[in-house]
Amino acid sequence: MGETPKTALHRYQWSTRSLIRSVRSFLLNLILSQQKRGRKPTLQVILDLTTLEKVGNFPHLRDLVRVYNHKKGLHVVVIYLVLGNWPIPWIFRIYRGKGTPYPSQLAQKLLNNLPKKITASFQDYVLGDTGFGTIKLIEKIRENFHHAIVGISKNRTLTDGRKVSEIKTRGQQVYLKGLDFPVFLSWVWLKRDGKKVQRFVISTKPMKGETIARWGKRRWQIEGFFKTAKYRFTLHRFGQKTRLGVYRWLILSLVYYLLAYLVYLHLGKTESLDWFYCAKKTLILLLHHVLLLSIFNQLDTLIPWLNELGFYFYLIRCKI
Repeated sequence: MGETPKTALHRYQWSTRSLIRSVRSFLLNLILSQQKRGRKPTLQVILDLTTLEKVGNFPHLRDLVRVYNHKKGLHVVVIYLVLGNWPIPWIFRIYRGKGTPYPSQLAQKLLNNLPKKITASFQDYVLGDTGFGTIKLIEKIRENFHHAIVGISKNRTLTDGRKVSEIKTRGQQVYLKGLDFPVFLSWVWLKRDGKKVQRFVISTKPMKGETIARWGKRRWQIEGFFKTAKYRFTLHRFGQKTRLGVYRWLILSLVYYLLAYLVYLHLGKTESLDWFYCAKKTLILLLHHVLLLSIFNQLDTLIPWLNELGFYFYLIRCKI
């Protein structure tokens, strides 16, 4: 038995960097095409950490698969852009454990790599959960002229000694311990396991409490993206035996996600987005050679059995 395409991605002679550069160039042009005269459009820059859970031993992947927050797997920090109705997974880094940059530090590096054309052309709101509410990251976001709207723990201490949970007025200006400039506090209520739980959110930009809460909730858009990328585009189903193979699997999964969304827009669909339907149409419209190879592989398996039943197949390429 030879290697399957899934396990042999490291053997294919194509440039991973060239693919990334080509996709980013296309996305950058797409984003900049949304510029309008007058007030700068708002670009949501969503930070998050997701775990692609795995079981078993992976000595060939060394520091990529590890336990973090009681979960074993690949821990991926992602920047996900939302501009109007465009959802764009932009860049990711894998957390490699103790002694390497923490997720919040990886997020800072990813933000530094956002093209200047984007940051100059849009009003950027950086959204993240409590894992990205560190003092250094908030300071860095503000230094780069972004507005940060991130979650913080209810036990975070203010300069006057009070806890965040003691604040009773939404939108109130407060000073977090260790932070030299004021932030504005609010909170959202979420349903978790049938119960309502309170999550605190701060903004580096002065806003009303209800506005901060509304923006804070938008961070959870990325959860829908992760669910779709994992269970429709198999982001978490990698089985490669090399780091290059794993990276290529992740990149190709995200590219497929983007292509399916482009097909959705091309079809002019107005109803709810059906990812399964759009993924199939993507194969037919853009990746027909992959579809044909899949069909041929299935025929190789079925033909001996079909021959026993008296069926015979002949594949002949027609000149068109």
